[in-house]
Amino acid sequence: MAQFFEIHPENPQLRLIHRAVEIIRKGGVIVYPTDSSYALACQLDDKQALDRIRRIRQLDDKHNFTLVCKDLTQVSTFTKIGNDAYRLIKILTPGPFTFILDATREVPRRLQHPKKKTIGVRIPNHPVAQLLLQELGEALFSATLILPGETEPMTDPYDIKNQLENELDLIIDAGIIDGGETTMIEFSNDGAEIIRQGKGLAPMLD
Repeated sequence: MAQFFEIHPENPQLRLIHRAVEIIRKGGVIVYPTDSSYALACQLDDKQALDRIRRIRQLDDKHNFTLVCKDLTQVSTFTKIGNDAYRLIKILTPGPFTFILDATREVPRRLQHPKKKTIGVRIPNHPVAQLLLQELGEALFSATLILPGETEPMTDPYDIKNQLENELDLIIDAGIIDGGETTMIEFSNDGAEIIRQGKGLAPMLD
């Protein structure tokens, strides 16, 4: 059964963040808040935890997975990021965007898109997510918490507790989030293109 931490959305309690980091490092699957909704997360090299997230979301191998990073330095470890992409991501982050880029060898093959060899990356603008990434000291594997058969991500931690507490190790409650999908931007040889419009606005790409 999942532990349930009430963490302040603007001034997160460091002791609770440290306990969350311990749970992640021990192979835990957690739910944490982002600037667009609640999301599932685990260590990116933990195959068992990753499989649990796949089961909860009922995802197949063709799903575009996401790494949540604390800054552009981490992003550049996992992606082949050119100057134009770097500049654009710097302008738009932290924020509700997912960027699709070519993956480097640092990304486990099972997380890459099977044909394109790409990976999604995010730098969320949420104090809890940012402190969690900072204290963990590494990127997290992440998937938006959308239950099978639903189209909208989950935004209320008590709904999450009622439906998923037996399948998770930790739920971080940072209040109800004004939900929505991230804006997805894909980079290719032709430049940057918005492939899904969500909460994030990028007028320079209109």
